[in-house]
Amino acid sequence: MKKTVPRTTATLSKIAIFLIASCAIPASASPQKSSKAAAARQQPAVLYASRPEAMQFAHDLAARRDLDREWVRQAIGQARFLSQVPKLMLPPPKGTAKNWRAYRSRFIDPVRIRAGQQFWQAHQTTLERAEREFGVPAEIIVGIIGVETIYGQQMGSFRVMDALATLAFDFPSAHPRAAERTEFFRRELEQFLSLAHRSNTDPFEPRGSYAGAMGLGQFMPSSWVRYAIDFDGDGRVDLFNSPADAIGSVANYFRGHGWTPGMPTHFGVEFDMARLQLGDLLAPDILPTFSAASMQARGAVLDAAGAQHTGPLALVELQNGAEAPSYVAGTENFYAITRYNWSSYYAMAVIELGREVAAARAR
Repeated sequence: MKKTVPRTTATLSKIAIFLIASCAIPASASPQKSSKAAAARQQPAVLYASRPEAMQFAHDLAARRDLDREWVRQAIGQARFLSQVPKLMLPPPKGTAKNWRAYRSRFIDPVRIRAGQQFWQAHQTTLERAEREFGVPAEIIVGIIGVETIYGQQMGSFRVMDALATLAFDFPSAHPRAAERTEFFRRELEQFLSLAHRSNTDPFEPRGSYAGAMGLGQFMPSSWVRYAIDFDGDGRVDLFNSPADAIGSVANYFRGHGWTPGMPTHFGVEFDMARLQLGDLLAPDILPTFSAASMQARGAVLDAAGAQHTGPLALVELQNGAEAPSYVAGTENFYAITRYNWSSYYAMAVIELGREVAAARAR
């Protein structure tokens, strides 16, 4: 019997996520603007059933994955184009100054710190078990879940099916990596539909980010398939309603991306201006490349612990707008955090939020 895409709630694990789309009209909006917005909301949905390339993709996907062709065609065909999503994928305009202090303030604040304390207290035993089994410190796991969703408080409203279809077939051509990202999102759409088909669940039920990330830890479908685990032992993986599964899965993700137990994430660094070769030090970006000795030979003077570090290091620059940048020497564990989100600013926010929550717990 052929599957149909169900229209009722199923259990792909109640999906939720980070980054909420706001559609509210400001109170000060003019009647003309308000009427235009209302008209826009009344526009009929643009479905991907009308797009030949989307239907061909559905046909090919079904053949590759040995899925029911009509089920896949129906799922992709019912997906809606989300006009706001491509705009959200565009990088900021050229010349926009990065500012670590401003970025930090978005994530290290009293709301997240208090929520982090409560989360850690409620799930201390699970966090300790994850640290024992995977070698990932509790504060890193707490930092990730706090930065991503404020421990489940901000759960988003985008249907993952719509978001992934939009980015698979309408990724903005103005993006400098448009071709590469289009292929990425087509692979994620394929993983998502394969997961839904295997579990006989409704692909239109999960809600996630505008990029299709899901759960307390914001896993993309491919990461769900590779790294999500049943850490509470109830026989199923639920990254939306089971904090234990989310904790174990985040720890498993880091182990899968080379986390080394006991290794610091970064060290302090100062500059010897007479020897400084800043261009050479920044050339590899955040990829750990230099030994401690070779960094210091290029004028980056490490703190005492950093000078004794035996693994490769990267000079990480965090710009502060018009003020002088901040610098740290990142280890392979710092780099592992950036596998979650390719950003040194993100990695430092995770590290510092986890530390602030740990410090608050100790007071």
